[in-house]
Amino acid sequence: MKVEIKELATVQMGYSFRSRLEASEIGGVAVIQMKDLLDDSTVDCDSLVKIDMKAVKEHHLAQKGDLVFRSRGHVTTAAILLQDPGKAVVAAPLLRIRVTKPDKILPGYLNWYISQRDAQIFLTSRAKGTVQKMISKEAIEDLEVSVPSLEIQENILELVALTAREQTLLHRLADKREQYISTILMQYAKGE
Repeated sequence: MKVEIKELATVQMGYSFRSRLEASEIGGVAVIQMKDLLDDSTVDCDSLVKIDMKAVKEHHLAQKGDLVFRSRGHVTTAAILLQDPGKAVVAAPLLRIRVTKPDKILPGYLNWYISQRDAQIFLTSRAKGTVQKMISKEAIEDLEVSVPSLEIQENILELVALTAREQTLLHRLADKREQYISTILMQYAKGE
């Protein structure tokens, strides 16, 4: 069953700041920016810039489970907030996607789906701009998502996590092998 994102979630433009962000030690509001989106499709909440923002409306605040979508640039994927960011807003040009039907779709599954080939082809076809590609809020809302049962979604996410773990272990193994061979060759070069 395919369902448009707008039937499963709300998509909101990131907060548009009028001027450059001024970090504040006593700032009460954290800001999620492009640099906080990690390669593993998660948001790094540990190094969010805090600012002194007087009035922030409740509907602007991000929460655990929200997706943060890169609407500009060559990479048009999302990242998920796996932890509560506290009092935090998503900065424009990022979009915030919040699942409104948790009985139909898991935030983690939607996050994974957005980065898949079918979704990326659709988003690329709807991108605007020649130099700086931009995906509109409407394009994301119109993206059709294959929605299997919650059990199948959980199975997919489990397999995705295992695959990522396997890749990490394979890279670590390759590094160790390279170090080992280098050590052996150096000993051989020294005549040991």
